[in-house]
Amino acid sequence: MNFFTKKELVLFKKLNTPAKVQDFINTIPFNFEHNKIDTIKSPLRVLREKNCHCIEGAIFSAYVLSLHGHKPLLLHLKTTNEDMEHVIAVFKQDGLWGAISKTNHSVLRYRDPIYKNIRELAMSYFHEYFLNNGNKTLRQYSRTLNLNIFEKGWESEMEDLWGIDEELDKIKHYDIFPKKSLKNLRKAEKIEIKAGKLVEHKSKK
Repeated sequence: MNFFTKKELVLFKKLNTPAKVQDFINTIPFNFEHNKIDTIKSPLRVLREKNCHCIEGAIFSAYVLSLHGHKPLLLHLKTTNEDMEHVIAVFKQDGLWGAISKTNHSVLRYRDPIYKNIRELAMSYFHEYFLNNGNKTLRQYSRTLNLNIFEKGWESEMEDLWGIDEELDKIKHYDIFPKKSLKNLRKAEKIEIKAGKLVEHKSKK
């Protein structure tokens, strides 16, 4: 079994609020999967390999939050087939929900804990979720997935955590809006699309 080093444990101790966890994962370069091999890294691998994409950042964040009294919870945001789905780590403070999000873009980012329930939180991402043609693509959000249901040791696993991805696909999802409302959706505006193209980390390829 692999273990975290003393230095890594000290880091975890310092990341004692959701905002600090978000600040930290923002400094980690984005995992562009240049070798074309899909990955879902454990928190240990994220630290050692020094990169992560959305689900890897969410798993990492959920684990660190669990060290400070939070439940390690993930939320799956499901889109139309032409867009990329997203996974965030969600947390509760003073009875309200917030989220930590690893993304390379100017949208779909951190949410302050101001939302009364998970639906409110998920809905806050709707107007930011669009393609370059302006089409809005967010369609469903999942129940929260508690990572404590998995066998202990996933946080330092060297193999990819495909079981977490599979469970996110299986759990119950809720529609963002009824199908009849689809015809009423307005496309994102040009300035929104322009802002959405801003990236935090540039791919080297």
